Amino acid sequence: MATQEKEEAPHAVRRRVVLFPLPFQGHLSPMLQLAELLRARGLPVTVLHTDFNAPDPTRHPELAFVPIHEALPTSATSPDADIVAQLLALNSGCEAPFREALASLLRREDVACAVVDGQWYAALGAASALGVPVLALRTDSAATFGSLLAFPRLRDAGYVPIKEERRDELVPELEPLRVRDLIRIDGSDVDALCGFIARVADAARASASGIVLNSFDAIEAPELARIEKELSCPAFAVGPLHRMCPGPAPAEHGLHAPDRGCLAWLDAHPARSVLYVSLGSVARVDRGVFEEMAWGLAGSGVPFLWVVRPGSVRGGGADEPPNGLDEEARSRGKVVAWAPQLEVLAHEAVGAFWTHCGWNSTLESVCAGVPMLAQPCFADQTVNARYVTHRWGVGLEVGDVIDRVRVAERVRMVMLGEEGDRATEKVRDLKLQADQCVAASLAVDNLVRYVLSL
Repeated sequence: MATQEKEEAPHAVRRRVVLFPLPFQGHLSPMLQLAELLRARGLPVTVLHTDFNAPDPTRHPELAFVPIHEALPTSATSPDADIVAQLLALNSGCEAPFREALASLLRREDVACAVVDGQWYAALGAASALGVPVLALRTDSAATFGSLLAFPRLRDAGYVPIKEERRDELVPELEPLRVRDLIRIDGSDVDALCGFIARVADAARASASGIVLNSFDAIEAPELARIEKELSCPAFAVGPLHRMCPGPAPAEHGLHAPDRGCLAWLDAHPARSVLYVSLGSVARVDRGVFEEMAWGLAGSGVPFLWVVRPGSVRGGGADEPPNGLDEEARSRGKVVAWAPQLEVLAHEAVGAFWTHCGWNSTLESVCAGVPMLAQPCFADQTVNARYVTHRWGVGLEVGDVIDRVRVAERVRMVMLGEEGDRATEKVRDLKLQADQCVAASLAVDNLVRYVLSL
């Protein structure tokens, strides 16, 4: 259910910004955080949104929410849908209703610009066709977006599709990325993925008046400079958005209800003694991988807080650790369906984060000063994991093959070993740089000035 837009007195009318998030948690959260930032700087904000995975307007009373009332096929809404097919279907099904909703707003409001999730290539074109300046919000890293823009060149050079014999080659101009680190979605049609990426890149080049990224100069300055050079338009690194964001706690932006009881469980543990494990809001693993993770955690001897999202395990059976785990291992760990991640990472008991390396989770771990154990699953996560382990040195790899012996070894390494200590020292340095970025907030101010100049 959407809120109604608030009437403003004629003398108070200001230029409105229209936002259109992609309806997945990793995309909704940064877009709504950006919305709160813009509102806090005096810009009225309207959030156009899908009925599918709609945000809760009651959590953002100062924003106006307008549903576009799309009609989507099952391929766009099924939790088992192929991700590339889902994104293509969402773009196809939402282009016309988005255009109509934006055109309706234009008849009533002075719209300064639209900020559209960068995966909405169709909406970027639709906004531009209506004469509305449009900015693309990239909810991934600058490194990922740069590799996306390079995809046509990489395909022409034979790096894509990924060939086994070239997996470990460094990609020219995208170091430290190897071929194996490039964006991929296992199980999806390679041509469909390349076609989707081409549409996203083409829309950014043809329609965007600027790029907004949830990143900051201290970790991605060269990558940000390359994007500006490639697109010949400004790139605003306004992150880390979850730290910049005023108003409601960023944890409230999620689609899942967190189990807050885990915080009391953490209270009972010494500092830096618990491994936090979460593979995010979308990623799924096979039953065999899940069980090896469980046995590895049990064998590590390390206390763990493990998020096992319902439906996150493929292959049937309950989404809970194997029955064979002994009582000692079970008592050492806590399993929840979802956790208040920002609060968990900020808790002094947490010593490391076993993560899928989604960009939001990566930024949150950096900003909390928590080292990572990287297990990327798909899409941009391989890019982020490579930067975590080989550019910034703030984490370790779990490895390509997930087996219980290796898992136990890597868990002990990041929690108890010298490698973990080095990663902790480096991530704390990055945290300080993130703190300085938040204190300055210059990029956000620059973005607001640019929006008002359009």
